[in-house]
Amino acid sequence: MQRPVFFNVFQIQMPIGAITSIIHRVTGILLAIGIPFSIYLLDLSLDGPDAYQQAMALLDSLPIRCLAILFAWALGHHLLAGVRHLLSDIDIGSRLAGARRSAWIVNCISPLLAVLAAVAFL
Repeated sequence: MQRPVFFNVFQIQMPIGAITSIIHRVTGILLAIGIPFSIYLLDLSLDGPDAYQQAMALLDSLPIRCLAILFAWALGHHLLAGVRHLLSDIDIGSRLAGARRSAWIVNCISPLLAVLAAVAFL
């Protein structure tokens, strides 16, 4: 009888497409969690001048700004990866070289979108 082999997940070298796909799923979860809070802030800001000032005071706090930047990154990555998946569904960029290139593009551009969001919040 052969003993089971220890399976170390951290030693697996996953391809860039798999990493992009996993991050796409994680950003979808982050967006699902963040959308109700975003709707709350929008509703609060539309309630009147005092409520608008209260919403702006919330957005002025450092933790909320960091969460907003994280939300902007998640939105950018999820959007770009979603377009990548849709294009591969119609056989655009579905070959190995094109799939790797588009995965790298998504993973490099989405942090830039977060940086642009951070600059906009300052």
